[in-house]
Amino acid sequence: MTACFFASDLHGHPDRYESLLEAIAEDRPEVVFLGGDLLPSGVRRLLSDDDEDFLGGLARELGQLRDALGTEYPRILLILGNDDGRDAEVELCRGEAMGLWEYLHGRRAEVAGFAVWGYAFVPPTPFLFKDWERYDVSRFVDPGCVSPEEGVRTVAVPENEVRFGTIARDLDAILPDGDLSRTVVLFHAPPHDSRLDRAALDGKTFEGVPLDLHIGSIAIRRFIEERQPHLTLHGHVHESTRLTGSFMEQLGRTVALQAAHDGPELCLLRFDLETPATATRTLLRA
Repeated sequence: MTACFFASDLHGHPDRYESLLEAIAEDRPEVVFLGGDLLPSGVRRLLSDDDEDFLGGLARELGQLRDALGTEYPRILLILGNDDGRDAEVELCRGEAMGLWEYLHGRRAEVAGFAVWGYAFVPPTPFLFKDWERYDVSRFVDPGCVSPEEGVRTVAVPENEVRFGTIARDLDAILPDGDLSRTVVLFHAPPHDSRLDRAALDGKTFEGVPLDLHIGSIAIRRFIEERQPHLTLHGHVHESTRLTGSFMEQLGRTVALQAAHDGPELCLLRFDLETPATATRTLLRA
């Protein structure tokens, strides 16, 4: 058995991180997955050093936890999300060099005989912060959303990548060919048209066009259905579990789990890596 935690969309809330660190100290999981939107929210980050200060403080707290737990300190595997600045990758690499966590966007780790990959991009949203937004399967943008070619970024990106890059192309390039039955993928976006991507958009329109109630990625849905990895982990759509009553979706042989939450608590999923369909979901308050 490989005991795992999964949390996502903590958005820099100190009480959620406090709850997470307390749970780690108590339960001693072997692996902790963090699915993005980890930093304080808001485009105001462009005018401040909030991310650097926050990650520095988190590194100190995790260092203290590692000192306390010794060899029982877990592997922490993480990605960023669409509300996180990509310039935070510099500080994340520092924490990785200290052995506090492993940054997985576009990268592979080996965990208990499983290959684990990370991917942070989401399809276009209505928000102006575009560091982690990509066209999905084409250059189509849903009504009410803002193109990746507009908005603001914390790092420069080649124009061709912004204009023509898609999540579908990325997944083809990053994930290996062949059998993925021993593969886990840590996404920020959930698969489209599932119980994991249901948004609170009932009855809403944009310029007379009804908005899609499902805001996940078509490319991620197709990838899961076609490639059938062992497990996929998702966040991004905070209200989906409240609206659908489920934090889990079975897509063929793939188990997909959703850890975002729209309440003040930390949403913590606990599961065994071999049998993720037995995952449990707990809401914790500091």
